[in-house]
Amino acid sequence: MGLLCSRYLAPKKMPVFLLAVCILTTFSCNSGGEKNEKPLARVYNDYLYLSDIKDIFTTVSSPQDSIAFLKNYVNNWVRNRLVLHTAEKNLKPEQKDFEKQLEEYRNSLIIYTYETELVKQKLNVEVTDTAIEKYYNDHKENFLLKDNIVKVTYVKTPKKTTNLARIKSLYKSDDDEDLYKLKELCDREAVNYFLDDVWLVFNDLTKEIPIKTYNQEEFLKNNRFIEMQDSLYNYFLNIRAFKIKESVSPLSMEKEKIRSIIINTQKIELIKKNQDEIYNDAVERNRFEIYIK
Repeated sequence: MGLLCSRYLAPKKMPVFLLAVCILTTFSCNSGGEKNEKPLARVYNDYLYLSDIKDIFTTVSSPQDSIAFLKNYVNNWVRNRLVLHTAEKNLKPEQKDFEKQLEEYRNSLIIYTYETELVKQKLNVEVTDTAIEKYYNDHKENFLLKDNIVKVTYVKTPKKTTNLARIKSLYKSDDDEDLYKLKELCDREAVNYFLDDVWLVFNDLTKEIPIKTYNQEEFLKNNRFIEMQDSLYNYFLNIRAFKIKESVSPLSMEKEKIRSIIINTQKIELIKKNQDEIYNDAVERNRFEIYIK
């Protein structure tokens, strides 16, 4: 019956999951109610029906995949129900009573969902640069560097480079016009380069340049222009500025972190204010009583 049914219905684009079940079972393929369904499996008095699981087949594309998926799902369902039955039989009634925990969890979810919607509607996520700078200045002790950082001009070229002398001259300059000329050269001849006026973690830079040093702090204090080469490349490094770890991190590196801190603080304050308003309104309207003193 199952194979015959699938043969007649498949041309009408029968759902893949239903086709798979028809192949595996002999229940009627008519779209009847649950009472007319043949169960896919039984564990004691607990039955699994097609209608219980049809929604999970949305990502399964072929009958072959559906059959394998269905067999695996039913087998896992049986094993799970067997363990559940054994657990129910072996636990004391008080060990199986989760009503209090479920109620607390439900209440927490309701409050969380409500407050999340409140934040979406009322929280102002625009944080001004002035507010960020003020927070930074007021809390500098919270923004200490964990690594040495640098601002650099860095150029990596092949061993044989046409304008090597020109690059050697320009990479040492901090003049904007010279840096523009250097960029034009790098676009044509460099394997890699970095000219941006941003802070980098020095450890990350040493992965790009074969610098070997046992004391980074001393190295940074005593070296400004560094030229190196290996069998393939030339390396040019101008350490334009540096900050040693455990000193105060620059504002530019902490800006997004501070923005998040300010927004989160405002979020907490908004939720607290709303809770206070709810409480005060309930006091005025005599909505609750406390019977202990």
